[in-house]
Amino acid sequence: MRVLKFGGSSLANAERFLDVAQIITTKSQSDAIAVVVSAPQGITNHLVHLANNIGEKQAIEDGLTKFQQASTHITTALSEKVAGFDGAKVQAHVSDLVGQLDRFLEGAHLLAYCPEHINARIISLGERVSVSLLDGVLSAQGQQVSVIAPEKFLYTNSESLDAVANLAKSKEQYGKHYGELAGIGLMPGFIGTSVDGQLTTLGRNGSDYSAAVLAVCAQADACEIWTDVSGVYNADPRSIPTATVLDYLSYQEAMELSYFGAKVLHPKTIGPLAQNHIECYIKNTSNPEAKGTLIGNERSKGESVKAISNLDDLTMVNVSGPGMKGMVGMASRIFEAMSHANISTVMISQSSSEYCISFCVHTKDAKRAKKSLHQAFELELFNGLLEPIKLQNNLSIVSLIGDGMQQQQGVAAKLFSSLAQARVNVIAIAQDSSERSISVVIEGRKATDAIKVCHQNFFSHHQSIDVFLVGCGVVGSELIEQMARQQKALAKQNIDLTVYGIANSKGMLVKSGGIDLSQWQQSLNDDSGRIPLQVSDIKDFVRANHLINPVLVDCTSNEDLAMSYVEYLEQGFHVVTPNKKANTDSWQYYQALRNAAQNTKRRFLYETTVGAGLPVIDTLQNLFRAGDELHQFQGILSGSLSYIFGKLDEGMSISQATAIAKENGFTEPDPRDDLSGMDVARKLLILAREAGLQLELSDIDIEPVLPSDFDANGSVSEFMTNLTKIDDYYVEKVAQAKAEGKVLRYIGNIVDGQCKVTIEAVNGTHPLNAIKDGENALAIHSRYYQPIPFVLRGYGAGAAVTAAGVFGDLLRTLAWEQVS
Repeated sequence: MRVLKFGGSSLANAERFLDVAQIITTKSQSDAIAVVVSAPQGITNHLVHLANNIGEKQAIEDGLTKFQQASTHITTALSEKVAGFDGAKVQAHVSDLVGQLDRFLEGAHLLAYCPEHINARIISLGERVSVSLLDGVLSAQGQQVSVIAPEKFLYTNSESLDAVANLAKSKEQYGKHYGELAGIGLMPGFIGTSVDGQLTTLGRNGSDYSAAVLAVCAQADACEIWTDVSGVYNADPRSIPTATVLDYLSYQEAMELSYFGAKVLHPKTIGPLAQNHIECYIKNTSNPEAKGTLIGNERSKGESVKAISNLDDLTMVNVSGPGMKGMVGMASRIFEAMSHANISTVMISQSSSEYCISFCVHTKDAKRAKKSLHQAFELELFNGLLEPIKLQNNLSIVSLIGDGMQQQQGVAAKLFSSLAQARVNVIAIAQDSSERSISVVIEGRKATDAIKVCHQNFFSHHQSIDVFLVGCGVVGSELIEQMARQQKALAKQNIDLTVYGIANSKGMLVKSGGIDLSQWQQSLNDDSGRIPLQVSDIKDFVRANHLINPVLVDCTSNEDLAMSYVEYLEQGFHVVTPNKKANTDSWQYYQALRNAAQNTKRRFLYETTVGAGLPVIDTLQNLFRAGDELHQFQGILSGSLSYIFGKLDEGMSISQATAIAKENGFTEPDPRDDLSGMDVARKLLILAREAGLQLELSDIDIEPVLPSDFDANGSVSEFMTNLTKIDDYYVEKVAQAKAEGKVLRYIGNIVDGQCKVTIEAVNGTHPLNAIKDGENALAIHSRYYQPIPFVLRGYGAGAAVTAAGVFGDLLRTLAWEQVS
């Protein structure tokens, strides 16, 4: 025999009833079949609401009508779809159930109280509706049906609303009443009976448990749980879209999963099946051909961790104080108090000093738990031997589960590394001696983040970069194009690069599923979906969408945004930028940035602030970490000035060279920003600070390209026109240098801890002599590199190379606290 159980989602409407009937008919051709059914979807919730709200007469009458209408709707639809379906018989039965419900609610209303045994009768009526409807369908299709009454055999303890079955007595009584079962057995789930004859229920979603008890009593070969998913997933697919179905679970793994929150399994279901070695299948009513998940007796092989689950809406109770230490029997008294209050303890943790015992209960039970403890420890609390009992609400338990964890090293380390990556604080830890599960208590609001990162690191091995880009100018636009081209290639490497926000001067456009980079300009022009460019608003979006690796990419030269980097780092963002303003502000802010990145385990990456796409910063940092020391530095640090001064060698005038550089996009929109020398000074200061020099921008001696007596005022066009006035000045300087066998270069220098930016004439042996056409070059004289300097040289101007450098930094955010 096989026992098939169908949940409420499988019985939501007439079409679903017909699908269920087809599955039953197919299965009955090869095996004897017994079927357990839940109430049609939504009906039990409605009945629970009615039982809990018996104060208003009108609400009761409306509830009765709604209950009858829901049943009638399915009955009418089945009458139209199934030839021979006896709708009148079903409707008469439903009317009888409505009459019973009316009497129960009327009595509770008069009492102004609904006793638990009456509550049980009210909330169990939905399953009887399903039996009547399915019996009608199967009978109309020519199947022989025998209705099984759980009141005749399924004996439980006296708990009306969360009863536990007496398997031995139930098995004995089943044999007496249903030893010979004709045709297809059909039983309402969720229902039992106490020894004194009172109807009991097996707890919410207890029809799975009913099926397991029936399978034991009927000595079935298998128990099949039919639901709306294709099996047990390795994480909740509603939170983790990449979760996958597990082919196999051991009984022990399934029990751990059901206990710690897996919705597809009722916590009581697996125990009876495991005791009697009955296999359990989790199947999908909408996809009956799917393999599903088999739960059996054999220990799982393969992965050390099979699944991740979370249990929400928990409260931690902390009992602590000097009276705890060395006192025999304290734990016994604590949990005896919980037992007397009929409160289930979910997880227990005790400090090795015996100063504190902490345990989790469901939040709905927290106040009763505290009251019970106050009564049990009244004297200890009054005399100060115990501290006031504390409740910590809004918690969740996240659990890793798998048989293979028993001999696998490093699982716990990987778990805690993943939680650190998700910036999740662990409140308590528990691991049983079987090493089959590791559980941690965390803030409830962080549970999805924790599950997401753990699933990535243990199963999917995908890493994510969640981008918020500020600045859609030349560099920002080019970066977007590069990211769009590379998204598919990165996905093949298990890297999910998604741009969630793009900001311009009007604010930031954000989109929960990510912005389509092929249409980002059209999307940005649409004002819908915008949020202010503020840390708090972007952080709220990150939290709401459970993004675990958010990166702020600043492609502007905005000083205000640069001065907010510390706040972004503190809120869990990496910061990637070519903006030089942050690193060239005060030394105190420079240090604050690094402290924030270190404390929050976030990355502050700014490779493109010096040398565009050249690996300048990373190279210097590695040299200095290896013990090298900077003695002297010379560098051409501006691609635009490299181009302009190179053209002077070829006989071009300074005004003409500047105009061409501006037209090619090598300079800033206002070339005065380049010709002032301030850009080079900022880059030089960044390099000096990387070398450990505590300098300010004001400490740098700057010789601008423009002579001191030149009037640089006016609009950009006016300035470009006036620039011809210094052509002769530079013709003379170039000629003088040429006469000495030299060329003019605009060079940043660090010598003896001092920084200066100057126009220099250098000969053919100088390492910067040949640098032109937009190239950057850095000659580093250090302890390891002398007398011949270490030279970095490469193209240093243009949007493409700068954007590529920013993209490279963006990808480096994957390496920080990332689990391989």
